[in-house]
Formats: sequence, structure tokens, C-alpha cells
Amino acid sequence: MTIVHVTGARPNFPKAAPVIAALRTHGLDQRLVHTGQHYDDKLSEVFFRELDLPRPDVNLGVGSGSHATQTATVMVALEELFLADRPSLVVVYGDVNSTLAAALVCSKIGVPVAHVEAGLRSFDVTMPEEINRKVTDALCDLAFATSPDAIAHLSREGVPAERIHLVGNPMIDTLLAHLERFDPAPVRAAHGLDGAYVVATLHRPGNVDDRAQALALVQAIHKSADLAPIVVPLHPRGRARLLELGFADHPGVRVVDPLGYVEFMSLVRGAVAVVTDSGGVQEETTVLGVPCLTLRPSTERPVTITHGTNKLVRAEVLADELRAVIDRGRPEGWPVPPLWDGHAGERIASILADWLAPDTARDAARDRPATPATPATPATGQ
Repeated sequence: MTIVHVTGARPNFPKAAPVIAALRTHGLDQRLVHTGQHYDDKLSEVFFRELDLPRPDVNLGVGSGSHATQTATVMVALEELFLADRPSLVVVYGDVNSTLAAALVCSKIGVPVAHVEAGLRSFDVTMPEEINRKVTDALCDLAFATSPDAIAHLSREGVPAERIHLVGNPMIDTLLAHLERFDPAPVRAAHGLDGAYVVATLHRPGNVDDRAQALALVQAIHKSADLAPIVVPLHPRGRARLLELGFADHPGVRVVDPLGYVEFMSLVRGAVAVVTDSGGVQEETTVLGVPCLTLRPSTERPVTITHGTNKLVRAEVLADELRAVIDRGRPEGWPVPPLWDGHAGERIASILADWLAPDTARDAARDRPATPATPATPATGQ
């Protein structure tokens, strides 16, 4: 009985870490496959060092490419891997191309799939991640939801109720487990921040691919940087276009390379606000109580708005919204979504172990030596 975890990009690692750790207590054999969709040290390797993740058993090293190229390359490599050494179950995380590729391969060769973070929907089909989510959920055998709205989406799409489990958010498990390590002081000193500051993460196609949209983003960030310094760990995606448009020319915009998990979360914890188009950052700020302004027209994580500190904003009003956040200050109390309590990984591991247990029993019975027949007993109802 072997469980294979497929990870590929930065957001996958803090989601996978608590699940892998919790499954160790159940004595199940596990393998970790890293597709190499993200391969920069700060987007990949640092997570294995900082989150106590086991080193990948396999690194496919697929690298970057178009959505089609990257997905196809991962599919070819995973199919060969799974046919040579067939797993009992594959666990996929989030909504990256590696997630979709693994779900497609498993569905074709008859390997069960569990999807961690199932049911999230932005209802914006121009986002590649939305397509990845919907297809993965249609193919998975176990759907682990982080919030009640995700369960509603899965039900409307016809996913049987017995496949759906509300478990909480394993990314928050990782955040809470390392909370004491998130010290803003050394990070502030390293970046020369002696007062209020803002953190920004920006990489979505809708913000950085189109030149006009990217220019509007640059202007919005510059106007916002008049209010407080903005530290931007700039993702490789869109970096060239933003810099070409003068993104780093404002003295208040401090562009830095992508940061490791602990350093980044320390920076976020000490910020007066975060500006983002990332999904995971909306969740992390929700738990940390850091006001979050999400530069997108919609979010697949509406629970971070109803039960957190998140707000959707447009580029043209970003500076005004940021000024209001700075004037209000950090909230003293805020709601947190149900089951975001640091134990999602344990719930997922327990469900996986129970789900696999019948197969284990059948295999054990099949392998036992034959015994003399005994009289049949009446069956009992279940």
C-alpha cells in the first residue's frame, strides 16, 4: 500500500507537509514526487529545508513552459512512473498544472486520486487555475474541502457526497506550526524597514500579461508606495514585463527576489497590509490578522472575506483602499474559518487510512493460506 504525493509548485509544499507528517503515524508507505514545475531555490528547495518535508523520491525536473507544454510533460513522466511502480493512491494539492496532470494520468490508468483543497471556485474561466480545479475535482475519488462553500460547489457539480470531506486547511497547519519562527524584527532590519510597510505579491496573468493591465498595476503600486514602502518579492512570472514598465523606479517600491517560507511569513506578519493576487496569501493573512487587499475581480476563497481580513479591490482604487487600511490599523479581533485550527493534516490522514483499510484487509485475506471451510453464518445489515 503506497501513497504518492505529487507536488510541483511553491503553494503545494505547505499544504503537503502536514498531510505527509500525519500519515507517518498510520504506518503507510509514502513517496513524494516533485514535478519541478517550480525549480528556483526560493520557490522550491527552501521548503524541504524549512518545513521538515522528506526529500522527493523523484524529481521530474519539468521546468517552465506554456500551460500545454508543462502539463503534457508532467503527464508523460507521471504515466511512465506510475505504470512502472503503481501506487495505491495519489494525493494532489491545489490548482497548479502538476495537479491537473496527475489527476488526468491517474484517471486514465485507474489509480485513485485524492484532491486536497477541492471545491474552490472563482467562476473566472480565464484563470488557468480555475480549469485545473474543475477538471481535477471531476476526476478525484476523495475531495478534501477547506471551507463549507467548497462543499456546496462540489455538490452542485455532481460530486457524490460520500467523496467529499470538510477537513480544514492544511496550509494553516503549517502556518500555525511555525508561528513562533515568524519574527518580523530581523526581516525588517534586513530590508531597512523602520516604520510601517506593505508587502505585495503579484504574478497572475490578468495583472501582468497584458501590457495595459500591467501598466495600470505599476501606476497603482507607485501611488500606493507614496503612503508606505512596499516590499515586493517578485515572482519570475511577469517580472520582466513589470520591470520594463518601470515597476521598480519608485523609491518606495523595494523589489526583492522570492523569499523562503519563514522569511516571507515573517515579513507578512509585521506588515501593516498585504497587496496580493495570490490565493494562499489570502488565507495566511486571514489567520494572521493582517489586512489583505486582493487585486482581482473575484476570489476562489470567499471565506477569507467573510471570515477573515481580505477585500477584493481594483487597481484604480488600490491607493485609496490602502490609505483606509493604514488609518484603521490592524484589527484586534477577526473571525477565522471553521476547522482552520492546525489539525487538517491529521483529519486528512485519518480519512485516507480508513479509505485504504478495506483494500488492506482484502489483500491480507488473499495472501493468507487457505483454511477448512466453516458453516456459513447469517449476514447482518449495515
